[in-house]
Amino acid sequence: MNHVDFPSAQAVDSIDLARLIRPGDTVMWGQSHAEPVTLMRALVAQREKLKRIRIFLGIGLADVLAPEHADAFDFLAYCGSGANRKLARAGVLDILPAHYSQLPSLISSGALRVDVVMLQVSPPDEQGRYSLGLAREYLVDAVKHARVIIAEVHPDVPWTYGGPTLQAADIDLLVVSDTTFADSPASQPGEIERAIGRHVAGFVEDGATLQTGIGAIPDEVLAQLHDRRDLGVHTGSIGDGFAALCEAGVVTNARKSIDAGITVGGVIIGSTRIRRFAHRNAALELRGTNYTHNPAVLNRIERFVAINSAVEVDLTGQVNAEVAAGNYVGAVGGVGDFLRAAQRSAGGVPIVALPSTAGAHSRIVVRVSGPVTVPRSDACVIVTESGAADLRGLSLAQRIPRMIAIAHPEHRERLEREAAKSD
Repeated sequence: MNHVDFPSAQAVDSIDLARLIRPGDTVMWGQSHAEPVTLMRALVAQREKLKRIRIFLGIGLADVLAPEHADAFDFLAYCGSGANRKLARAGVLDILPAHYSQLPSLISSGALRVDVVMLQVSPPDEQGRYSLGLAREYLVDAVKHARVIIAEVHPDVPWTYGGPTLQAADIDLLVVSDTTFADSPASQPGEIERAIGRHVAGFVEDGATLQTGIGAIPDEVLAQLHDRRDLGVHTGSIGDGFAALCEAGVVTNARKSIDAGITVGGVIIGSTRIRRFAHRNAALELRGTNYTHNPAVLNRIERFVAINSAVEVDLTGQVNAEVAAGNYVGAVGGVGDFLRAAQRSAGGVPIVALPSTAGAHSRIVVRVSGPVTVPRSDACVIVTESGAADLRGLSLAQRIPRMIAIAHPEHRERLEREAAKSD
């Protein structure tokens, strides 16, 4: 980590968080690489003074929080991803099953109260402005409504565009980060992921605007698009795959119906490559959830291709993106927001991509075993390594053979029998 002095910042070992955080407060911070790890560790170390507080979590990357910390903390999250899974398995994680687009209004109305927001910020620019760096998302609304703003300044956090920015006077406590980034390991796609990537890429035409999630399948989809022209990006998370397409001249955003010339996202998740690409790059803007997931904004995007994942999909097109084997591992998140926008978009394609199996179990099922995250009325294109089933405009009876055809061959006969029995 680069050594940089920040005169207005304190060393973390000299701070007393109890001066600012009160019992009963709700504390929120950024997710994944935007987690303020130094402040998180201080919070855990000082939790005896703080109990009892509630912590709202996004995707957990840092291995800081543990089930035993429930002695002082109540954990609430919109997802069970990453490090949150051990909290969920231990039964100490409560879930907010809300659409991502609802988070800003929940915060502003006080239904999701945020008393303290902890941020990871970039070094200030020449005008003394601290950038929120790697994430905007729901932090934009948290900053507006929180009683207290605590921030850690990290020398390796990029200065990114999209606002808002903070001055030192806006921050109640500023500390120097004492941690390095835990880069996301590069995904290692196998033949299944490559086959899914090829099938999905077939739906992406020149000039399309893309939204993808994170993981091996989205990365492989992006890797298959290097022969396209003038792609645009309006998405939740931006990673190395998008940086590669921008640097190759594939993503130009030139034909976007809104935000022409600009890559728009909410959070940066990836390696040093994407952080360097994002630093002072005016062609990339991070914006709040009230923009990235706002239906009124999304409805203006033409040729919108939304690529999302799922735990399982049933033969009628119902999608479970939340629970696997009784464990909360996913989220409602933005899947519904983006898929519905793609359904409405002129030339758009709503895609749910997943491997056909998880171990010995089929992920194409007669009926989903968990919650219905996306109802069958929101018909999508379902993609596995075996092909694509475009369910748009199809009746229930027409959907079943299409879905069985993209299931793993070893499960197709059983699915046919079970589907016949359920009629």
